Amino acid sequence: MELFIKISQFILSLSLLIVLHEFGHYLPAKLFKIRVEKFYLFFDAWGKKLFSFKKGGTEYGIGWLPLGGYVKISGMIDESMDKEQMKKPPQPWEFRSKPAWQRLIIMLGGVTVNFILAIAIYIGMAYAYGDKFLPNENLKDGVMITDSIGYKLGLKDGDKILRVDAERIKNFSDIQLKILFGKTVTIDRQGTVTTLDIPNNFISQIIDADQKHFIGLRYPFVIGSISKTSLNLDSGLQLKDQIIAINGTPISYFDEASPILQKLKGQKITVSVKRNGQTKSLNLIINDKGKIGVGLYPFSFADLEKLNLYDFKTKEYSLAQSFPAGLHKSKDKMMDYVKQLKAIFNPSTGAYKGVGGFIAIGSIFPSEWNWQAFWSITAFLSLILGVMNLLPIPALDGGHVMFTLFEMITRKKPSDKFLEYAQIVGFVILIALLLFANGNDIYKLFR
Repeated sequence: MELFIKISQFILSLSLLIVLHEFGHYLPAKLFKIRVEKFYLFFDAWGKKLFSFKKGGTEYGIGWLPLGGYVKISGMIDESMDKEQMKKPPQPWEFRSKPAWQRLIIMLGGVTVNFILAIAIYIGMAYAYGDKFLPNENLKDGVMITDSIGYKLGLKDGDKILRVDAERIKNFSDIQLKILFGKTVTIDRQGTVTTLDIPNNFISQIIDADQKHFIGLRYPFVIGSISKTSLNLDSGLQLKDQIIAINGTPISYFDEASPILQKLKGQKITVSVKRNGQTKSLNLIINDKGKIGVGLYPFSFADLEKLNLYDFKTKEYSLAQSFPAGLHKSKDKMMDYVKQLKAIFNPSTGAYKGVGGFIAIGSIFPSEWNWQAFWSITAFLSLILGVMNLLPIPALDGGHVMFTLFEMITRKKPSDKFLEYAQIVGFVILIALLLFANGNDIYKLFR
């Protein structure tokens, strides 16, 4: 069921983005009285389709190959590679007969809709949900390092992250992304301010370690489960017991227990646990791996907030305030993605290893239907689609825009034969990228 929900959200989001993107081309083409022969969600490769109907000279349908969608505009060298049509003399209703400025508007229509859609979603989310966040300054006891990759960077449990490069961290949720693309991180470790260098290939290290997160919130050592093979199955330990001391050493957070347990491998210990407001003493055994055979309670942010460990803030917006808030968020998200894109095209960072295809995109949707998460992901994907389509690669909107701008500047229109060859080259590049991205997904699954 969880997989079905993920797939359903992915297909709904993808379909919405494709239809609106293609509508961005369709609408100005119609306004400029250009004939639109087809409008398809997904590709009807080899003439196969799931559904179609004709209206006003345009065939609307759903193809069987879910790799995107398209509008077939008369007199344009596009995905259809309709060479026969291009051999005929230009007609007044064809794309190639229209002035360059009209063709430019048509080609920019798709990405324009993508950006407008993302902004509209972020405005709507600001008004409907507001902004709930954890101010970084509220982490009085610092962060927890959740993977060895964080320790290799030089971070330790309890460090307070102050700045990445020269930028002060205001929001806890921004920390990890900023570290990924930063050069230095400044921390406060028990009152001593230290600056750590971030290696250029840190993104590669994260990908190789197959870890999405290396920094998290600190939480209490509360028992969530007890293994049937645990040496402490009959010790009196109960679910939701909070361990607050080990051999007389008090602990407030789980990460404080790990180094203590590692030093006491194979030994018997005495722990103090808090249960229903009372403190009890129990005798436990640590196995030779430094474990006591329990699982941790799965704390949510809401749980931690109820325990008064963290003070989350909620900022609400009026309808008027939601507009600048949505615009600001759109700008921030786009700049974050541009940074990721730059890193991908810089081989020294190793970020190209993290490029994902349909499996990677589908996996970011939650396993339970959540409209807030759905719209947030859809808005970000819309920005990605807009930016990617602006890349100056033939067969993408950006390639068509590049050739049209060349024509407007030089007053020389590239020949149809040149555009045809460029389209083929662009398709080869796109297929190679598609194979690489989805190949990465498959490799990660097997790894």
